[in-house]
Amino acid sequence: MTSQRASEPGAIPREASVPRDVVPFRTALRTWFAISLQTFGGPAGQIAVMQRALVEEKRWIGQQRFNHALSYCMLLPGPEAQQLAIYTGWLLNGTRGGLAAGTLFVLPGVVALLALSALYVAYGSTAAVTGLFAGLAPAVVAIVAQAVWRVGRRSLTHPALVALAVLSFAALALFAVPFPLVIVAAGLIGWLLARYAPHTLRPAAAHGSDGDDRAPLISDDALHTEAPSRRRTGRILGIGLLLWGAPLVTVALLTGTGSVFTTQGVFFSGTALVTFGGAYAVLAYVAQQAVQTYGWLGPGEMVRGLALAETTPGPLIMVVQFVAFLGAYRDPGGLDPWATALLGALLTTWVTFVPCFLFIFLGAPYIERLRGNRSVSAALTGITTAVVGVIANLGLYFAFHTLFKEVDETGSGPLHLLVPDLASIRPSALAITAAALLMIFRLRWSVLRTLGVCAALGLASAAVQAL
Repeated sequence: MTSQRASEPGAIPREASVPRDVVPFRTALRTWFAISLQTFGGPAGQIAVMQRALVEEKRWIGQQRFNHALSYCMLLPGPEAQQLAIYTGWLLNGTRGGLAAGTLFVLPGVVALLALSALYVAYGSTAAVTGLFAGLAPAVVAIVAQAVWRVGRRSLTHPALVALAVLSFAALALFAVPFPLVIVAAGLIGWLLARYAPHTLRPAAAHGSDGDDRAPLISDDALHTEAPSRRRTGRILGIGLLLWGAPLVTVALLTGTGSVFTTQGVFFSGTALVTFGGAYAVLAYVAQQAVQTYGWLGPGEMVRGLALAETTPGPLIMVVQFVAFLGAYRDPGGLDPWATALLGALLTTWVTFVPCFLFIFLGAPYIERLRGNRSVSAALTGITTAVVGVIANLGLYFAFHTLFKEVDETGSGPLHLLVPDLASIRPSALAITAAALLMIFRLRWSVLRTLGVCAALGLASAAVQAL
């Protein structure tokens, strides 16, 4: 007999809640595709989009289960938002659900950034493209600010958690503490709070009319799970490593170990294993190597590539596709430059994102088994809280580099600060950012509508300056 709650609009009948497909697979595919078209604004925006769609609107998964998965993803190298999509897709539809969710999450961004990379190579110096960047980047500042607010409002349910988020932000923004240390410390603090002040970790009473107080339509017990085993781990590890390495070995055999394909494949396979804390945590290293060591692109082009990645759906680490596209185009090795650029970009995308699937499919059963462990849950709650500070720090970094032409790094002793040169402020960027904040927070416009208007403002500003 179907429960009363399952009779609500969009409900999933309990009879359909089988272990491997608690949501009809076609319904899940449509939802993941819709989510993939809205994942602008970096990890904060992407997590907020999934939160709204899966937790609030569809109510397929509860807030605590969502946060539990997010905390695990934050511990992994690679784009945590895509890994969260894989994890959630696995909970809803098993392995094929994880594969579909993770693939759809990055597919629109791959296609969009390929097209924009080609346009940049062909027309990058034109005033129209420059004006487009000038409008889109400030819009992203506002989008990230909104996402930080939305994620923080739901995660910071006690003053102690607010303090932990602030401390995490300060550690990163003021003292340049390595991201892994921040995460470990946050987990330890979460465990200490659970032991000595457990009331700080209890969910706050929901309020308002946004439906946050409603229980999920699918119970936690109905979500997909698998018993971890050595046989399963060995099978997934073998298949994952084969899929990850086969394209790289193939291009090395066909084009040589010194070709741009092999060089890029090996380099970006390595970065995929050290991108703790999201794209920004590794971008400085990628920029240094790509510009100074390999000469794939110029210093200013790295910033433009980041702007492209910020304004297309998908993870910010997708900027490595832009880097690979330009590097392969400029070093074709006797092949057609455009074909070389396409192959280099796709190979880099493959070796960057395949490990994400491997990490989730290997670890999710173990993390699910620990879900009822209070100590582990408390530590993961601390990590989730620290994420708010981490994302805020990333937003500050991007805002500085959008609103000012010159940003210097200074410090004394343990203090390390990013200090913008106030004389280098970009008035048009400041004005467009203010307009975007108005659209997002006051007018409550959608992300796509805000991006469109800001792009038009950027083009108009470029036209005025050209007169």
